[in-house]
Amino acid sequence: MKKSLSRKLAIALTAAVLATPIGMNAAPQTAEAGWENVIGAAIGGLAYSAQLNEEIKYINDTEEGRNAYFEQMKENDGVCEDWAINHRVDGIMGNLITAIGQVDGSIYDKPFQYFVNEQEDFNAYCTLGRNMSINRGVFSLTDNEAEIAVVLGHEMGHGMKDHPAKGAKRSLGPAVLAAATGGSVLGNIAANLWNNNGITKPQEWEADNLSFEYMTHTNYNPGATAAIWQRVIDQYGDNNSPLTARISDHPSNSARRDNYEKKLKEYSGGHVSVNSDGVVEVNGQTFCTPAATSSMSSRERAYFVQGNLAAAYHNGHSSSDAYADGTTVMLGAQPVLTCTDSDEDAQTLATRLNQIKDGKAKK
Repeated sequence: MKKSLSRKLAIALTAAVLATPIGMNAAPQTAEAGWENVIGAAIGGLAYSAQLNEEIKYINDTEEGRNAYFEQMKENDGVCEDWAINHRVDGIMGNLITAIGQVDGSIYDKPFQYFVNEQEDFNAYCTLGRNMSINRGVFSLTDNEAEIAVVLGHEMGHGMKDHPAKGAKRSLGPAVLAAATGGSVLGNIAANLWNNNGITKPQEWEADNLSFEYMTHTNYNPGATAAIWQRVIDQYGDNNSPLTARISDHPSNSARRDNYEKKLKEYSGGHVSVNSDGVVEVNGQTFCTPAATSSMSSRERAYFVQGNLAAAYHNGHSSSDAYADGTTVMLGAQPVLTCTDSDEDAQTLATRLNQIKDGKAKK
């Protein structure tokens, strides 16, 4: 890495007044009593903010900057060399890139860069320059590719809307105040840049909703959007996942799940829902309560059933009859549910679906 480039990254990552090497702390600025010193510190803070804005732009908008930042991320987080996991991530990212390209062609102007790190908690982040780091722990929580795609699609939504750069710039205001009052100049910006602590709750919702849109342009079951958050609730509870613990501005796990359930109902034209007891309803009438399996709770499975039925209604398969194909309930060409020994049998469910599927949707 060229010395000048190292200096630029050092400024951006450490948020120091000078090009302090990564890992070192800038000396705090102190202000003597008197308005002259306060005003002087404020002017200095504005200069530092302008300088950091330049570095944010450099990392976010230039190939040299974002590539160098990407290498810094890998050095900081560590890289997972597991071939199987990396191969799966490549496949999922390829599917999402194709889906996003149908919605927003600007993805090809600045392609995402990504890697899997060795950290074992459930997390991923997208930062400046559309650079993504994905924790190995995502695969420990779920082996379902559709659920993983929801998580990665959310992070890509942040990148597509430039949330990391906006969050980094939002952090400059407190830095100027710190300078004006004699505190540590830009002392916490580095952490904000690296961990996206400047992301707001409205931006979290926007990224969630974009992930849903992306999922509906793939062959993945859109019900995975709600199902992954049910899995998180089953594992961590409503507000105790690594994501919600890390950033307080994240919505609760149940709020995210319920938002996706509502979007699935809308996607079905109002026909399919999952009620508060985890029962899948069609036109306001009970269709089924999927049994739990060794790897998935009843309610998590219910959202996958909802997703299949929503896709069937959205794509016009609901005009066909439901039928049993072995242990799988079909609605036209759309699989709905593959029954386990603990579920009702497929023929019973197909018969019930035929009885309720053509009724008026209950809003």
